[in-house]
Amino acid sequence: MALSGQRVTVVGGGVAGLAAALAMARRGARVRVLEQAPAITEVGAGLQISPNGSVVLRALGLEAALAACGSTAAAVELREGRTGARVMRLDLGARGGAYHFLHRADLIGLLEAGARDAGVEIVTGAQMLRVVPGTPPRLEMADGTAMRADFVVGADGLRSVVRGALNTAEAAFFTRQVAWRALIAQDPDAPGAADPVAQLFMAPGRHLVSYPLRGGGLRNIAAFEERDAWAEEGWHHRGDPEAFRAAFAGIGGPVPGWLSAVRTVHVWGLFRHPVARVWHGPGCAIIGDAAHPTLPFMAQGANMALEDAWSLAAALDGGTLAAWQAVRAPRCAAIVATAGRNARLYHLSGPARAMAHAALRVGGAVAPGMALRRFDWIYGHDVTD
Repeated sequence: MALSGQRVTVVGGGVAGLAAALAMARRGARVRVLEQAPAITEVGAGLQISPNGSVVLRALGLEAALAACGSTAAAVELREGRTGARVMRLDLGARGGAYHFLHRADLIGLLEAGARDAGVEIVTGAQMLRVVPGTPPRLEMADGTAMRADFVVGADGLRSVVRGALNTAEAAFFTRQVAWRALIAQDPDAPGAADPVAQLFMAPGRHLVSYPLRGGGLRNIAAFEERDAWAEEGWHHRGDPEAFRAAFAGIGGPVPGWLSAVRTVHVWGLFRHPVARVWHGPGCAIIGDAAHPTLPFMAQGANMALEDAWSLAAALDGGTLAAWQAVRAPRCAAIVATAGRNARLYHLSGPARAMAHAALRVGGAVAPGMALRRFDWIYGHDVTD
């Protein structure tokens, strides 16, 4: 179908939902976003937008807004955990394209502003209980009302109602990894505070990633440890800062100073969810975490969501959903699998760790671009082309 004039309802006001709403409104659709939270907000955290996500934001007309609120990333440095010594530096600028560090709330804000400017209606406090695929699909709301649209986009995350209408339930499994996330304030004029570099500290059974946000006034800290058990999944569990410091004690370099400044921390178990078997049905489709939840070890969750949003709009505006899934599903499944493997490389111990770090040092000296070149299939992909 052509999107012009079509009534599209997007369920979920996160990155995937707002980007899809904007992309479809730009193609002439009449778009409504339903967000169950009382306001469009986001938990404070950092994220990385790699070139495959940046091209979508540029195509959506948000390049200037991204530049205003994000930092252009220069490099990723892999560091030995105990000493903090640099093992390898990956120069992001050498591969082409734009990498950015930004606060997740800032990405949500620029997408929301773009969507509203494009005429998207955003309804908050709107909880959908059930969707019935069809022509047209029917949405049943928690307040007892029902809605219809020409098309429904399920951008409703891990517990997606729309995914449940298209797929049978499949169990997730605990990966034996737990994530901690914190933001700390810092003096942007302090030496190195605003350097646009992501530092990744590798230690046996754990690793920690940090980079500056908002011109160096904030520092994002994301840390991951192996653990035998975890009760719940979710991003909003408050953790104990002292327990956080204890879990990552012994990591050197600037990390002890960062951890001493943590006052609030969130912690959650990392579960591996299967990529959905079915992404579309009569009058509806799923995108983002609803279709392909991923572990955070390739920093591709938001980027895949942006790719989904643009490509789904293009498919609805003259393509076919079968062809869309045939292209998107294998790519996203491959990224999810790559992310799942990455953590093990950071958590090595004993002789395997020493050998791996030596190989990284040699590779960084002899062929400094090789490590990133392996991921050109991810970062160099342009879904807007």
